[in-house]
Amino acid sequence: MGYSLEQLAADCHDALKADPGAGGREKVRQFVSKALKDQDLLAKYLNDEVKQERTVLYEDKELGFCICGHVYKGARQGAPHDHGPTWAIYGQAEGETEMTDWDVVSPAEGDKPAKVKLSRKYKLVPGDAHVYPEGAVHAPYRDGPTRLIRIEGVDTMKVSRTPIEIVE
Repeated sequence: MGYSLEQLAADCHDALKADPGAGGREKVRQFVSKALKDQDLLAKYLNDEVKQERTVLYEDKELGFCICGHVYKGARQGAPHDHGPTWAIYGQAEGETEMTDWDVVSPAEGDKPAKVKLSRKYKLVPGDAHVYPEGAVHAPYRDGPTRLIRIEGVDTMKVSRTPIEIVE
């Protein structure tokens, strides 16, 4: 039997209910890795018929986390960003993402954006899942089509994010 979206959601709920911190998120990361191995689940939610780049597949009514499907049909260069007051877990289903992590050299203050400098680069390949805690600044670079499962601590479309500027 495969790993359904409903089972992924229940596993994530149980892990985060038991431990909303780093330990629970690590368990969620492991559940995302498990979901990335289920070709039926990926085919159902991350297929060619998906029209939006980001779709909320599930939102937990009690804890607020959501499971999103991302289908990018072409190359995409993301700017450095955080997830506001929350965390995220990226799970690479198809394609490759070159991810960059950025160090904050000066925090945002008033109208001034945070200033960041490049810290490291690494690839996310199918099957990889990575946790980005609150405040982590990163940017994805995709040279072609990619598909992802992403768990957000809360729906990031409903939160304010830090304005960020790159410094050399």
